[in-house]
Amino acid sequence: MIAYSFPASAKLGAVSIIFSLILGIYLGVVAALNQGKWQDRLVMVIATLGVTVPSFVIATLLMYVFSVKLRLLPSSGFSGPKYMILPALALSGYSLSFIARLTRSSLLDVIRQDYIRTAKAKGLSRNVVIYKHALRNALIPVVTYLGPLVAGVLTGSFVIEKIFAIPGLGREFVTSIGNRDFMLIMGTTIFYSTLLVICNLIVDLLYAVIDPRIKLEA
Repeated sequence: MIAYSFPASAKLGAVSIIFSLILGIYLGVVAALNQGKWQDRLVMVIATLGVTVPSFVIATLLMYVFSVKLRLLPSSGFSGPKYMILPALALSGYSLSFIARLTRSSLLDVIRQDYIRTAKAKGLSRNVVIYKHALRNALIPVVTYLGPLVAGVLTGSFVIEKIFAIPGLGREFVTSIGNRDFMLIMGTTIFYSTLLVICNLIVDLLYAVIDPRIKLEA
């Protein structure tokens, strides 16, 4: 059952993670570079709403607007790319907001470091200083958050898959609880735990790739 349902959760999770990373990092950079301005306040409002509003509320609002009122996207099923848009948006609400806040706070700390002042004194352009030197080191907290995020999202969001009727691992887990299928509950839990350990190991290895100051030692 895990082999049957995991691919759907993995596809939805991959789309959600990519969307969260791209938009979350972009919003965090915009907020950090415009600290105290309206751009910063707008990003913080969006991030606060994304963190505080539950995913099932976001999912319900998206279904009401885009499926019921505008009739642009389907509200259930999983038979094509357009079926992944609404659940991916609802699933990425919290992670996108959290990544944006992490990127903003980390980048604000990094751009005040001495080596950033040295890079500016050498005459490097603003984009080179921000995106090549500052952002690379500022992504360390984001990479740390990616470990549990990838494991949690790839194994399926229990609520989102139930709302959008997606045949993923999350829905199977919820159904197994209602049916008291203890074997499936234990199997899903062990599968999630194994994936979490693997993702955290990959994150530890990525530290040395992102930040040259970190070295892997025997």
